Amino acid sequence: MGPTARAIFSPPEPPFSVPARDVRLSQRRTPSIKARSISDRRRGRSATSSRGNPAIRAMALKLNHPLHVASPPRKLAAAAAASASSAAFFAAPPVAGVRPRSPRFLMASTLRSDSREVENSKKPFMPPREVHVQVTHSLPPQKIEIFKSMEDWAEKNILVHLKPVENCWQAQDFLPDPASDGFEEQVRELRERAKEIPDEYFVVLVGDMVTEEALPTYQTMLNTLDGVRDETGASPTPWAIWTRAWTAEENRHGDLLNKYLYLSGRVDMRQIEKTIQYLIGSGMDPRTENNPYLGFIYTSFQERATFVSHGNTARLAKEHGDLKLAQICGTIASDEKRHETAYTKIVEKLFEIDPNGTVSAFADMMRKKISMPAHLMFDGRDDNLFEHFSAVAQRLGVYTAKDYADILEFLVGRWKVENLTGLSAEGRKAQEYVCTLPPRIRRLEERAQGRAKEGPIVPFSWIFDRKLQL
Repeated sequence: MGPTARAIFSPPEPPFSVPARDVRLSQRRTPSIKARSISDRRRGRSATSSRGNPAIRAMALKLNHPLHVASPPRKLAAAAAASASSAAFFAAPPVAGVRPRSPRFLMASTLRSDSREVENSKKPFMPPREVHVQVTHSLPPQKIEIFKSMEDWAEKNILVHLKPVENCWQAQDFLPDPASDGFEEQVRELRERAKEIPDEYFVVLVGDMVTEEALPTYQTMLNTLDGVRDETGASPTPWAIWTRAWTAEENRHGDLLNKYLYLSGRVDMRQIEKTIQYLIGSGMDPRTENNPYLGFIYTSFQERATFVSHGNTARLAKEHGDLKLAQICGTIASDEKRHETAYTKIVEKLFEIDPNGTVSAFADMMRKKISMPAHLMFDGRDDNLFEHFSAVAQRLGVYTAKDYADILEFLVGRWKVENLTGLSAEGRKAQEYVCTLPPRIRRLEERAQGRAKEGPIVPFSWIFDRKLQL
């Protein structure tokens, strides 16, 4: 699964704006289907009219590639599209051009705006939306009862993966103490270390932080799941307790990265804050259909993905000489690993109770492809911000198409999918699909990498519009 936080941090203790352009259709039968046809309000063209590299898109669709198949930027070269298609999550070499900065407090950066921002400021907020058939409440009532019957098990086996608040780390444990006499000196030291880190790393770190800061969306998503949602906002069921406490633990991740980036002086915090607001306002639809089978498979995958990503940013921070930042990222990775353990245990129990239903849900989720939590990322300027960010992450090796295949292979092994017996015909078909998918993804990625060429140079508002090559 790639480098873990353990190489950088102490061993760990015992899933989440751009305009509509992802056109996807569900194949499931459902009692409630809403077909939405939404025009692209930002770019003024049909969401289904965008065109990318036909060869790349056709190959991805043919093999049910898990990567987010979205139309590349309008001005993106075909070769760049091939490279970007392999970047699945977040996403570059030295800066190609540097924009002059205000010599003092960078007040200009909080006031400046380009024509795109001026245009957006005159419109009411309209969150970007994906265009696909939306499926709701696909789980039959008898299956929902399974989760009611699992409550005692969840209390004994899942809540143990939560730590007492008094034993949890807090963001302030890793940052300069504003109440101490040495605060200013500590900040200077932090900024000196940050100077040695390249812009492309900060783009990935910002993307990670923005993803973590959209936590309200992820709690909302968990509370869409039938049979396990927090019905009152303070429900005493184990499922509701887990969701609230998981959210509380995850909340520290965005807090810590946000404060570090603020103190580093390397990024445009106002642009980052706008990105967070856009992302939370846009929400997400991972196509889990209010179905806890699909929801817990999705979160199992996502927690593993964030563990890998934060572990790799920890590794890179260490390589750049910032051991404190490496510790920060490694600590967050350790949390993600613990949460991954809880979610994978839930799915493991579902395989034990209902192997046919669970393996079918696993195959369904993988056919639809795991959409990344921040795929509607937008900063008010760049319609393709998520794709550009993902390309940088892919290039740095923070989160790659190979990682996607590795995670899928890990989950297949963790849940012993290959060893399932007594399945129905549909169950055996689903079993074969998920077990053979990882090598297919790897072959697709190898071919895409063989054709990939140098990508375009694009500015990132997060780093004061300095440009990076994708």
